[in-house]
Amino acid sequence: MKVGFVNIFGKPNAGKSTLLNALMGEKLAIVSPKVQTTRHRIKGILTEKDYQVVFSDTPGIIEPKYKLHEKMMQAVKNSLEDADLALLLVDIGDNWEENDQLFSSLRLKSPAIIVLNKTDAADKTRLEQAKDFFGSKPYCLKLATISALKKTNVPQLLSMILELLPEGQPFFDNDDLTDLPTKFFVGEMIREKIFLFYGDEIPYHATVLVQEFQEKTTLTKIRADIVVQRETQKGIILGEGGEMIKKLGTEARKDIEAFLDRKVFLELFVKVRPKWRDNEIFLKEYGYN
Repeated sequence: MKVGFVNIFGKPNAGKSTLLNALMGEKLAIVSPKVQTTRHRIKGILTEKDYQVVFSDTPGIIEPKYKLHEKMMQAVKNSLEDADLALLLVDIGDNWEENDQLFSSLRLKSPAIIVLNKTDAADKTRLEQAKDFFGSKPYCLKLATISALKKTNVPQLLSMILELLPEGQPFFDNDDLTDLPTKFFVGEMIREKIFLFYGDEIPYHATVLVQEFQEKTTLTKIRADIVVQRETQKGIILGEGGEMIKKLGTEARKDIEAFLDRKVFLELFVKVRPKWRDNEIFLKEYGYN
């Protein structure tokens, strides 16, 4: 059977998480219009009778400003080292020269498919120009055009991927969808709502730590901390009279219940940890290893 690690690279907000979800047919990675939503390497395991593809969504490639950013870029580096095939994702409306410089700097050891994303929003002339620009690059073995959000041409991309993968034995059991624990995805669903409901600053200063995850007979009890850097940020998360955190909790609980397919009792608390993004001990505690 065809087996391999296929890792997705690109600038922040190119649509990497949306592409992972589209390829998997499941929502494994959280998405938002804001950049740097993805902080971890998230693997999705797609298994059929004649193939097993282990996809990885990676953080958008940035110049690190904090230890948190350094951890994120280490996840990208690890993904470069074990990739059998790279998907180099480009928002077709973005600056092509910047993407080219980024992809060249990766010094890929694996073959790569250039994936032009959001092509539904591009006119035919720009699309052809993009194909010519990236198709001539030495890192481009093949080129695909898609809309990850609308799932346009995603099956064709999967076929292209399978053509390039080696034969081998599967790495994971047939029913595995990911190698990450359920608690991780619960925390991510809560964090996604922080990106949705709060302004530009708060999501980048906040993280989520699931402290309790108990599966009882009739429901799952979850207790999680939202960690921020300053008392003023805690006040914003809570909102007047606790209205904002109540809204966040209600919407997050709906997603978690759909994900777990059972009732959930969700408790949220807000903790202040000054400069947690630059603290190795906090970062390790919050799962940024």
